[in-house]
Amino acid sequence: MSHPAILALEDGTFFEGEAFGAIDAVQTGEICFNTSMTGYQEVLTDPSYRGQIVSMTYPQIGNYGVNPQDLESHEPHVRGFVIGELCTQPSNFRSTETLDAFLKRYNIPGIEGIDTRMLTKKLRTAGAMRAVIATKAMSAEEAVALAKETPGMEGMDYVKEVTTPENYHWDPEHSDSREWTIPNPSLDEPRAGKIEVSDGDGYSYAKLPPVKHRIVAYDFGIKFNILRRLRQAGFDVTVVNARTSAEDVLAMNPDGIFLSNGPGDPAALDYVHAEIAKLIDVKPTFAICLGHQIISHAVGGKTFKLKFGHRGGNQPVKDLRSGRISITSQNHGFAVDADSLPDNVEVTHVNLNDGTVEGLRLKDKPVFSVQYHPEAAPGPNDASYFFDEFAALIESTK
Repeated sequence: MSHPAILALEDGTFFEGEAFGAIDAVQTGEICFNTSMTGYQEVLTDPSYRGQIVSMTYPQIGNYGVNPQDLESHEPHVRGFVIGELCTQPSNFRSTETLDAFLKRYNIPGIEGIDTRMLTKKLRTAGAMRAVIATKAMSAEEAVALAKETPGMEGMDYVKEVTTPENYHWDPEHSDSREWTIPNPSLDEPRAGKIEVSDGDGYSYAKLPPVKHRIVAYDFGIKFNILRRLRQAGFDVTVVNARTSAEDVLAMNPDGIFLSNGPGDPAALDYVHAEIAKLIDVKPTFAICLGHQIISHAVGGKTFKLKFGHRGGNQPVKDLRSGRISITSQNHGFAVDADSLPDNVEVTHVNLNDGTVEGLRLKDKPVFSVQYHPEAAPGPNDASYFFDEFAALIESTK
């Protein structure tokens, strides 16, 4: 039995469709679109989407269901989910529940059956907007009025809602970070230098390399796959709360510092900027996404809100040093203001769609950052080499 739902934007535009996920719910937030063809589960559980309603441009969502191995955090963070068509009978041997059941479990409303192409074109033209998604009875006028009252993303600190409450050591048993693989009976020898091992859950994994470097990772909304990839690259990781002082981090004597992705406005995190400014003076640092923006503030730069952001797995980036082009996974609504950066900062990467800053390095300190996701769950993997660059940077400073 179908249940009506409505999506309303602050400019008065509204869409009527069918509800899934939480029924009789109302949620507000900034609406944005993601152009990935796969990875809806990773999108839903990415803490960087805190406070946002997400629309997927790919037309059918839910095809392969949901499984616990592909979660990027302990729970979904989106305020609402907007799609063209919901697949109610997923087909994948790893699936444990439907997308509909997953969203119901976390009380997140979804709407299907709307023209997501029209919605995307509107957001590209007018920019990201405040919105309301309602799966209970509500008039279009009421929904639009509520959208207009919703706070925007500028000035919002959502990091405080998603950062770990307690510091912790990631994967001390060396089991959660192993790379999942599909068994191949014809390969008895180590594949690509890694021996496949069987686990109690019936899946196959690759053994992890030995630990080479100990690092501290600031959790501004870190994804599990970032932690997995760091461990797969030989890093032992201690994850700390976003408000951890530089003095407390230095007391741990790490080989390097990692700054994670996260939600909200980077300019609102002045309590973070000051601590990171102290750390980059003395420790090799690698930052991604929100961490990249925090680096810019820590050195005296500024950020600004993009018209509609970069979200999806097909964002082209150029390395200005080598001329190499990478297709990258991104999720951000703010960008670094290149003109605000001091002379000791070099812009190393730019977005080929709009020319915005996608990477930088400090000329006088072992610090570099990128605006995108090198761990790229579910893909692409063009930028995975940055983990090796971080390891090399640490080696060069020892």
